[in-house]
Amino acid sequence: MYNTDYPDQPLTINGNGRLHKEVREDRKPLPYRQEDIYDEGAVSLMSRQVETIIRTIGEDPEREGLLNTPERVSKAYQFLTQGYDQDPRAILSKALFAEDYSEMILVKDIEVFSLCEHHMLPFFGKAHIAYIPDGKIVGLSKLPRVVDVFARRLQVQERLTMQIRDAIQDVLQPHGVAVVIEATHMCMVMRGVQKQHSSTVTSSVSGSFLNATTREEFMRLI
Repeated sequence: MYNTDYPDQPLTINGNGRLHKEVREDRKPLPYRQEDIYDEGAVSLMSRQVETIIRTIGEDPEREGLLNTPERVSKAYQFLTQGYDQDPRAILSKALFAEDYSEMILVKDIEVFSLCEHHMLPFFGKAHIAYIPDGKIVGLSKLPRVVDVFARRLQVQERLTMQIRDAIQDVLQPHGVAVVIEATHMCMVMRGVQKQHSSTVTSSVSGSFLNATTREEFMRLI
């Protein structure tokens, strides 16, 4: 298999069985690329495990409709966990700009799709991110990309919320950061308590947003 960023260079599997690109030092890839690139060795290994699951639940993996399911599932999980191979702080660092602006910047209704680490079932919803800059702003598209990187991992919503906050705080060093995520968890909807209309809201703030007035303004805007 070959690297679609640089077609003349192969893809290899690292020690953890995850995707690794062999790139010459003078041709480094961008820190964030959302492409369907698969580690064929990992696909083969995972496909065998998925086939075992299909057989164990009482299905026939040789049935026409299931013949290619193990491979499709393997590729789906590689896509849904690609955040392990991406660096959210590098994404932010590539788009920092000096700007004398000191009011709240808010990006809201960012779509979130992730996998619950307890059942590996999806949870999905929206994230709202605000920060108050201290001499530096970041390209607006980088905030949703940071959400994607952390969401494309096995997660709990509480940790996801804090990881987004901490990455923005660490790189931008703003006066404060606020993150709210509203999500529906399929482990509560499809199984367990089976409450179809339940949702979970988490928040995490730092700096100026610890002030009740600033936090209230943020909550009112979202």
